Amino acid sequence: MLKRAVVLLSGGIDSSTTMAIAKSEGYHVHALSVDYGQRHKRELESAKSVARSLGAEKHLFISFNLRKIGGSALTSEIGVPKKEIFHSSSPKDQPSAPIPVTYVPARNTIFLSFALSWAEVLEAPEIFIGANAVDYSGYPDCRPEYLTAFEAMANLATKVSVEGKIRFGIRAPLLFMTKAEIIKRGAALGLDYSLTWSCYDPQFGGVPCGRCESCIIRKRGFKEADLTDPLLSL
Repeated sequence: MLKRAVVLLSGGIDSSTTMAIAKSEGYHVHALSVDYGQRHKRELESAKSVARSLGAEKHLFISFNLRKIGGSALTSEIGVPKKEIFHSSSPKDQPSAPIPVTYVPARNTIFLSFALSWAEVLEAPEIFIGANAVDYSGYPDCRPEYLTAFEAMANLATKVSVEGKIRFGIRAPLLFMTKAEIIKRGAALGLDYSLTWSCYDPQFGGVPCGRCESCIIRKRGFKEADLTDPLLSL
């Protein structure tokens, strides 16, 4: 029987490394990417390249417009913060820091729901997500307790689970890894990080801004991994 998995693939470092890990574990990967009206839609080009490079069985795109809801710098006219606050410290060292405006309301819940729907049709028991609770921005839907709760819900809310055919698992293999550890793992698996994208606020010509939170975390990750970010040479 084929080992099938659905992988949420944004095109960033974390989701791309997660897909590489799923492939290395022998899963037949079905990649799911979402166009939700995000400011950094450029990441979807990277998702296509990564899925192709890693040999996804199928790459499904879901489109809907979270700009109609807003509430985030990624889905409204709220500016993306450019404060370089993470040069010498990690978000995990700032427990009292407020959740940043780049948080998109209920995004992972929405994404995981689409992934669960597809996984039920495919009868794929594993859903992979690149959530990280170490080098991240403090988003509540990246916490382990959230993922545990969603997994429990998934097994209560689906026909194949209620009938005892499948027990769904939400896999987050990067959850407790630093960005440097993630990058080293992906590099060891042969992942081409020049295909990935991290910037929340792409500049004219599709160039990373270099100053948003995501760019800074990426920069620090490559530095601590003692590797060169291939995007810098493009």
